Amino acid sequence: MPMMNILQLNGTDPQLYQLAAPLVMDPKVLKQNQNYPFRTSDSHQWFMAIDGQEVAGFMPVEIKRQQAKINNYYVKDNNADVLDALLKKTIEALSADCLLTSITQVKDIDTFKNNQFNIAHEWKKFVKMVWEG
Repeated sequence: MPMMNILQLNGTDPQLYQLAAPLVMDPKVLKQNQNYPFRTSDSHQWFMAIDGQEVAGFMPVEIKRQQAKINNYYVKDNNADVLDALLKKTIEALSADCLLTSITQVKDIDTFKNNQFNIAHEWKKFVKMVWEG
């Protein structure tokens, strides 16, 4: 089995569009994201999990005023190992310079907790979590 690689790309990098476009327009992917659209800009960093030739997941992070917010991420087949790898890379890349927060799907709370995130606010399908590593 090929090793998974995590790429970090700017939110307007042409390679990001090439990798993410087939997924962010896929109805199954949108449904998994509660039908919320995926957004990007120059203030975003995207972490892309590449397994062989396939995108196994991605985590867009918007950075504004020393705050980095994870929101509307996707992991193929809800694979907790892929989500864990994306979180570890995001924490490694951004936590030294930013307060790291996440709008987390309820089903993923345990994976975020295992990466030192704590719940700050709860809604029905999502929770706001803050990294406290």
